[in-house]
Amino acid sequence: MATFYIEQFGCRATQADGAAIERQLRDRGCTPSRSPNDAEFVVINTCTVTSAADAQARDAIRKIHTQNPKARILVTGCYAQRAPEDLATLPGVSFVVGNSHKPDIPDLIASSHQNLVKIGSVPSQSSQSNLLIGNVFDSRDVLVAPVLGGEGNHTRPTLKIQDGCNNRCSFCVIPYVRGKSRSLPLDTVLSEINRLCDSGFQEIVLSGINLGSWGRDLSPRADILDLFRRILDETPLPRLRVSSIEPLDVTQDLIALFASTDRIADHFHMPLQSGSDNILAAMHRWYRTEHYARRVNLIREFLPNAAIGADVIAGFPGETEADHEATLGFINSLPFTYLHVFSYSSRPGTKAASLECQIPGEAIHRRASELRSLGESKSAAFRQSQLGRTHRVLTLNRSVKSPHVPWTPALSSNYLQFRIPEMLPPNQFLNISADSVENSFLNAKFESLVGHCSMATGL
Repeated sequence: MATFYIEQFGCRATQADGAAIERQLRDRGCTPSRSPNDAEFVVINTCTVTSAADAQARDAIRKIHTQNPKARILVTGCYAQRAPEDLATLPGVSFVVGNSHKPDIPDLIASSHQNLVKIGSVPSQSSQSNLLIGNVFDSRDVLVAPVLGGEGNHTRPTLKIQDGCNNRCSFCVIPYVRGKSRSLPLDTVLSEINRLCDSGFQEIVLSGINLGSWGRDLSPRADILDLFRRILDETPLPRLRVSSIEPLDVTQDLIALFASTDRIADHFHMPLQSGSDNILAAMHRWYRTEHYARRVNLIREFLPNAAIGADVIAGFPGETEADHEATLGFINSLPFTYLHVFSYSSRPGTKAASLECQIPGEAIHRRASELRSLGESKSAAFRQSQLGRTHRVLTLNRSVKSPHVPWTPALSSNYLQFRIPEMLPPNQFLNISADSVENSFLNAKFESLVGHCSMATGL
């Protein structure tokens, strides 16, 4: 059968789609290649959240075609759904498959490899590429397969349980390229988690485009809090970690559940986007700063050492210096432990793209730099505050680039990175403390290494 290579870009959800495609190709007997340079088929799984993401995908396509001109390149993902004709004109591109038809990719590759009749494709203007694009809002399924690579390096699988979004933030193109919110059925979620537990994994990260909306489209209707309780009751998973979740979905009941058990990581990532109510309104966000602050303070009340992170956008159209200062002041007033800062990027088809008062690039760059500096100071202060405490950490694989480093990386429940001064196997829990900070790592004190366990039954 065919050999293939998948080049991934973008968020956890995109990576999860790629993992599902890989599983399906393997099930059909296709063989993964170690490099795009020796694969018969190269799948480029794209992101389109920013113009930089688009450019990155185009550069990758050109490079792969230059290095492996015989490869049949299939471009999929959010960029392929948004602008298929643009991608179809690039040299080497044989297929452009939107998110609407991602489940068809394994059949398409198998058929192409066997020189069978093309399936439902529409020739592009270039006459060299086949376009398979449909109405993404007709999509009903969620591609499922845990992501075993990326952060944690095969130690902490990411499982996507929700796709699409019903919100319409004025800056975001994702709902238009991923469709409406849809959920993986409860039984499937539990089955996937139990299968991963049977394989020995100790921590699983749940992800989605709008994770907090999970279950609202199911019949009978369910909610994310119900799901977390069922995972605790019906799986042996030692630690569940939740990726990004919208602030209005972080209720007191949810926070209380997190605080009631050590089997859910005390880690909350809540997109903020702006600390100015004027800009939040222009962004069509459904909360204001007082609502957001109330949730952060409630988390800190229930879980004094929890990780609290946020996404922030610098330079949204119409953002004044006063709005920017309000964002800096708001973030500084709250116990954030890290920030993900994004420079605003105009996305075709979004309401924000048509707004006047677009911010000059130089101003966006400066504001983003100031936000990142604040985020770094928040992270540094949090790391210092955690010295001397006992942390239950999960050992991770050492980097493939540095497999023989004389220490083992580990991650705590509250999202702190540790260095343990011993070469240990991955996927084990340890109780450790730290006595110093080095860059973004906490250095574990070897004397405080009080015990470890690698099986769920021993936790």
